[in-house]
Amino acid sequence: MSISSDKLKTLDIVLGGLMRRYKERVPDVGIILDAMVRENIVGDVQDIENDHIAFRTMGVPKLGVKSFEKIFLYYGYEKREHYFFEGKKLDAWWYSPPRDTDPRIFVSELRVGDLSEASQQIIKSYTDEVKSDPVDSLDLDNGAEIDAFLHRPLWRTPSVTDYQTLLKESEYAAWVIYNRYYLNHFTISVHNLPDNYDTVAAFNAFLEKNGIKLNTSGGKVKISPDGGLLQSSTVAEMIDAEFANGEHLHISGSYVEFAERKVLREFQNLPADQIKRKHRRDGFEAVNADKIFESTYTTQTLK
Repeated sequence: MSISSDKLKTLDIVLGGLMRRYKERVPDVGIILDAMVRENIVGDVQDIENDHIAFRTMGVPKLGVKSFEKIFLYYGYEKREHYFFEGKKLDAWWYSPPRDTDPRIFVSELRVGDLSEASQQIIKSYTDEVKSDPVDSLDLDNGAEIDAFLHRPLWRTPSVTDYQTLLKESEYAAWVIYNRYYLNHFTISVHNLPDNYDTVAAFNAFLEKNGIKLNTSGGKVKISPDGGLLQSSTVAEMIDAEFANGEHLHISGSYVEFAERKVLREFQNLPADQIKRKHRRDGFEAVNADKIFESTYTTQTLK
């Protein structure tokens, strides 16, 4: 599928805006990137490949994946496999990018109808404020407008009581009711880094040496059943969040992920300097992602 250069330029504006605000909100990003430059792992942070970015949504009318995906489908992303997380009551899909230099996108959606009636009522008291699909009113050719939309509240600021009630049943629901479409994480591709840093295990050691706290759910290294995708992540930053009526609470914000994609068997004999993204294991793995989700959960953030 051919995408116009104008759409790709707009996509660059949207992705740039997402990363700029994300870095401001997640101090670990700056710590990690600065350490990578300081230790000569990369000459410049622009040399780092962003494997994928992730978003969380609510599965309710006029919102959810059906609404959110319209933005990135417009810029040439293609919808790929579906994943189901029974225990967390989530659906998710990933989207392949129009260019190899763009990150994949992973979008998850809470199955709101699977929650208790009490939690559903809380969520709908907020999401019912959205009377029509907000993406339909956007000018998708205006990068600044899309950037602003992705950082704009869709419903009123939640109360501490509602947040804490949701937290008891679904930490994902609590995260989304406050954080909305904020970028959940970006992902450093470690397989393209120099020797001694090009595996998740080796990169984890570098991270911990620099004081970064890692998600231990399912082990620090999450490995797909086929062994082709290895992932790890930091524990989400705790942010001072202002709720309704001026109340404050420290809650989970966003985090950083790391991915190692092995070269596919049929390309094992390719010289290292000829290996491209298409030669490596693509897609995602539900077993890994299930544990990565917990980077924002209190089982990790309160350790």
